[in-house]
Amino acid sequence: MWSTPGGVAIHSMVRELEHLRKIISSYRPPEQERIIAAAERSRELHEGQLRESGEPYFTHPLQVAEILVEMRMDAATVIAALLHDVLEDTVITKAELRKHFGREVESLVQGVTKISIVNAHNRNVQESETIRKMLLAMVKDVRVILIKLADKLHNMRTLEHKQGPRQREIAQETLDIYAPLSGRLGISWMKDELEDLSLKHLHPDVYRSIKELVSEKRAQRASYLERVRGTIMREAQKERIPVLVETRAKHFYSIYRKMKRFGKELNEIYDLLGIRILCDNNAQCYQLLGMIHRLWPPIEGRFKDYIAMPKSNQYQSLHTAVLGYHGRIIEFQIRTQQMHQTAEYGVAAHWLYKSGVNREQVKPTDLAIMQRVRTLKDSRTTSNEFLEEIKREILRDSIYVFTPRGEAIQFPKGSTAIDFAYHIHTEVGHHTMGAKADGSIIPLREPLKNTQVIEILTSPSAHPHMNWLRYARTSRARNKIRAWLNKNDEHLIINQSIIARKQAVERVTRSNQSTPKPSAPTVSPETSEIFDEHKVAVRVGDDTNLMVHFAQCCSPRTGDDIVGYVSRGRGIIVHKRSCRSLLSIPDVKERTIDVEWETVSPRATHRFRVVARSTSDLFSEIEGAVRKIHGHLIEGRIDELPNGNMEARFTLELERNQDLRKIAKSIRAVPAVMSLHDLS
Repeated sequence: MWSTPGGVAIHSMVRELEHLRKIISSYRPPEQERIIAAAERSRELHEGQLRESGEPYFTHPLQVAEILVEMRMDAATVIAALLHDVLEDTVITKAELRKHFGREVESLVQGVTKISIVNAHNRNVQESETIRKMLLAMVKDVRVILIKLADKLHNMRTLEHKQGPRQREIAQETLDIYAPLSGRLGISWMKDELEDLSLKHLHPDVYRSIKELVSEKRAQRASYLERVRGTIMREAQKERIPVLVETRAKHFYSIYRKMKRFGKELNEIYDLLGIRILCDNNAQCYQLLGMIHRLWPPIEGRFKDYIAMPKSNQYQSLHTAVLGYHGRIIEFQIRTQQMHQTAEYGVAAHWLYKSGVNREQVKPTDLAIMQRVRTLKDSRTTSNEFLEEIKREILRDSIYVFTPRGEAIQFPKGSTAIDFAYHIHTEVGHHTMGAKADGSIIPLREPLKNTQVIEILTSPSAHPHMNWLRYARTSRARNKIRAWLNKNDEHLIINQSIIARKQAVERVTRSNQSTPKPSAPTVSPETSEIFDEHKVAVRVGDDTNLMVHFAQCCSPRTGDDIVGYVSRGRGIIVHKRSCRSLLSIPDVKERTIDVEWETVSPRATHRFRVVARSTSDLFSEIEGAVRKIHGHLIEGRIDELPNGNMEARFTLELERNQDLRKIAKSIRAVPAVMSLHDLS
């Protein structure tokens, strides 16, 4: 006889299975049978396994499958979701899986499993490689990443059961990678929920405040929006346009982001109201836009036409903001029913389980993120570099700029005229001497703005220099600049995001040639574990075997203070300058050389350590203090100390070195800051 806890667990699972039967009723009977068979097999295989919450593990694949059913994914994806952990966590083999559920399901499960199994000695490397594998798997079959995103969503919904700093790390990773990835795939509702759940664990006090205010003002807001909705319905009827009017509840993270962006109080931000209007065709969208602007005065600079210029995830809509009744701001989205389906389901719309749906509505291969990952797939980069490219180019917001002939070109937000020039042609990029935006000269380092007309000025005598690597944001431009500098600047080797001076390397290698080789090779601490699997050879003088590696002992990240060690026969090993393993090497002084990051200016950066009292938004306050003195925060990270205080380490860039004292004083004035140390 089973014990009571066991009985409770079994009863809970049966109830969940019955719920699954109900929500899959729209699938064909043979597919329903296969889905239930997969659920029952998953329950058997996971029997006895528990989640950190104490629930049976089987509830997790069941909930992941439910998310995908709600997204109306095809039966094979739902079945794979029910079985997505069985190859990794249970005794079933790939052959058995294929025999019972088919090759398609086995391929999807195997794709998810490969993402999960990453062996690395360092957590940063492991997480970067996991994300790399996930994105590369997406190129083969995007359904793999949809299962992974559903898996992440359910884990975020239950994140309160994860204790300690790991909870914040998972929330931050979700905010940095998985939420914007959902957005790039066009699944807006999932992006919103992942952002809200991340905010809940990263800034719990802010989350609670927003939640309380939203709850308090719900009735007042509903009454106001109903009045606006009634007006729109009456006017649309006069225009003979059939419409569906929906009031949009702003998700918490968008409210938080606007608080930060505009520096306003919560009460001010929440006064922004959202309404969505759905109609039948494009012409009606523009007709409704004119109608709304006749009813209420539009706010200058707030109109965006994503119908004429869709976003990179194929999102289309008209956006505008008006001053409504009593001077309150109302934000409108106007789109067709088909555009709305794409906005809600994104790439998943390709698999919508519904008869009569145009399966060509959203082609996964047409999405910009798919094309960009496919390009990066063939580049020789480490996992960390791949992730940095993804963050910089793919997961950031996009802008559109125009050539003088009127051709629209999409770039990641923050791109410069250098990126534009190299997009036009490599030779245009190499000979860029200046740029114009809307007819006015702009600095090459200035970020481009949406809808600007960009003109590149060239000269035969102009050529790339090292600072261009700091201005460029796209990998295309950076790779072209790096290649030119490696070929034409005899004083530099640029590799793996590291810049080394050739003279220094040659001095050490010549010294190495005069040193007799030991009879038996010894493994020194700095090369005992190297995480870079793609070792790229570079030429230094007559030596073509020099390579750049990152030491596993200290795992340098972009912005760390670094030094190069020229090892015997293994190239340059890059360490943090403070690495203890480096200091233990006998000939370290004779064999170290200066190296620097490509993306960090060596003359105008400073690295700081701050100890502060626990606060929900330390970096936002520090960034504000730095910007007052025209500084720029390049990178940083925050850790929680055992005593409950916070430790932040960050790198900032100065316009002038003499501003350093003013910036330090400004940071010390932040109320939460207890101490500040210059680590430069």
